Amino acid sequence: MQAAELIAFEKEVANAFLRKEIHAPIHLAGGNEEQLIKIFSEVRPNDWVLATWRSHYHALLKGVPRQRVMDEILAGRSMMLHFPEYKFLTSALVGGILPIACGLAAAGERVWCFVGDMTASIGAFKDAIKYAGWNQLPVTFVIENNGLSTNSPTLDAWGPCRSPADVREYAYKRVYPHYGCGTYAGF
Repeated sequence: MQAAELIAFEKEVANAFLRKEIHAPIHLAGGNEEQLIKIFSEVRPNDWVLATWRSHYHALLKGVPRQRVMDEILAGRSMMLHFPEYKFLTSALVGGILPIACGLAAAGERVWCFVGDMTASIGAFKDAIKYAGWNQLPVTFVIENNGLSTNSPTLDAWGPCRSPADVREYAYKRVYPHYGCGTYAGF
């Protein structure tokens, strides 16, 4: 999947939300397409991908069919996408996906666990990476750093994150508000 396809998908979701076709919260991605495509080039078909509530791109890049993802979003499950048959799960709870990632990895599954920079600042993240590192679990944590904890600057609120486990981080500029879709040129 190309960046333009991901962007078009999110615009379609945003437009459906503006037309009031989605009767639940949505959490859109944007500005991180190229970084995710690069990371997903390393994700194998049998790997699990666990993500946050901003997971449309992740589901699509994991191979979940576009229409299946859209149907779930239109049904009001944008922030709770679960496709276990594609080895893809999310959690709308901050840090909620971390123990699941460690559990799957402890069972011998290869796991990619995506978190935001706010989640990377809480104790549950520090516990997960310490446990994964100590037990040499096959889990890669990816911090998606837009510099914001919802709408507060993460570094000012939480300070920097340092880790002994396999943790990757990339920076991107957020193009959508924390929730909903706002009003942007091109919609």
